[in-house]
Amino acid sequence: MKVLTFFGTRPEIIRLSLIMKLLDKHCEHTMVHTGQNYHESLSDVFLRELEIRTPDFHLGVKSNNFADQIAQILRKADEVLEKVKPDKVLILGDTNSALTAIVAARRGIPVFHMEAGNRCYDDRVPEEINRRIIDHASTVLMPYTERSKENLIREGIERERIFVIGNPIYEVLETFREKIEASDVLERLKTERNGYFLMTLHRAENVDLLERLKRIFEGVSLVADKFKKRVFVSVHPRTAEKLKRVKINSEHVVLLEPLGFFDFVKLEKNALAVLTDSGTVQEECAIFKIPNVTLRDVTERPETIEVGSNILSGAEPFSILRSVEVAISQQQRWSAPKEYLAENVSQVVSKIILGYTSIRKHFS
Repeated sequence: MKVLTFFGTRPEIIRLSLIMKLLDKHCEHTMVHTGQNYHESLSDVFLRELEIRTPDFHLGVKSNNFADQIAQILRKADEVLEKVKPDKVLILGDTNSALTAIVAARRGIPVFHMEAGNRCYDDRVPEEINRRIIDHASTVLMPYTERSKENLIREGIERERIFVIGNPIYEVLETFREKIEASDVLERLKTERNGYFLMTLHRAENVDLLERLKRIFEGVSLVADKFKKRVFVSVHPRTAEKLKRVKINSEHVVLLEPLGFFDFVKLEKNALAVLTDSGTVQEECAIFKIPNVTLRDVTERPETIEVGSNILSGAEPFSILRSVEVAISQQQRWSAPKEYLAENVSQVVSKIILGYTSIRKHFS
């Protein structure tokens, strides 16, 4: 059996890391990197740290223009599908790379989609449109939670094509726990547990709107000065370019080059609180019991709000400050959603892909 996996971003690499290794063992597995995150700090370092072999194909898509990037991904992905002729295709998430589901479906190739059913119900978020397209182009849908499963059913997707698998991030964190703990990033940054805040920011809804980006960093500066603690910002390359036009008003806000997986997680689990617009970070903070403020108006992970690990702050400066104050004032007694603590997602997903035969065929 031939299985082909498409990926192109840091979150995809992390979540797929263990699954791709299992597929390598049990089938003729082809790995295709689209190049969506083409910066070395967002791709190669994660492949190395997570001990993932070199992809069989690298599509070399290097564009920040939305339409051009998607056009290149779809065209080049279709060329790979024509060459490899896989029996099944695996994709994950809501990225432009996962839109490869479209060309696979048009070729009649069954598409298995991890992270199906996430919804924030705000079409101003580019990924929300991707989610619906990808889910409805997919053959077998693998949501992380029962809530996401119900989202899919409400949209008319048959129950027999949906398998709740749990969130793969916990298994990855546990697999690499010793290497995470061995990171000396706290010493290198001359800090200690609860002695700092950690921040990430990369979504188009925040980064591509200059005034919103300015307001967010005004809020972060308020946080840094109020608590007299450094805010370490792991700066995504596309964010770094935008920040050249933003004045940061606090000496406590420290911009860092993008961090590797082990360093980032070590900082994350020792922070006083984390400010982010990342979906992965929302999940990890719930697991680690670290207060999390999400710098967005909506989230496709509402279960993190329900359990008490996450607060939506929006982009207004004083709202960000108040959200951080509330987040760190609460005792960290929550338990992560049960689906976030799944221990064997890689095996579950591999068995679904390799063993599922009742597949509805797509016809172009």
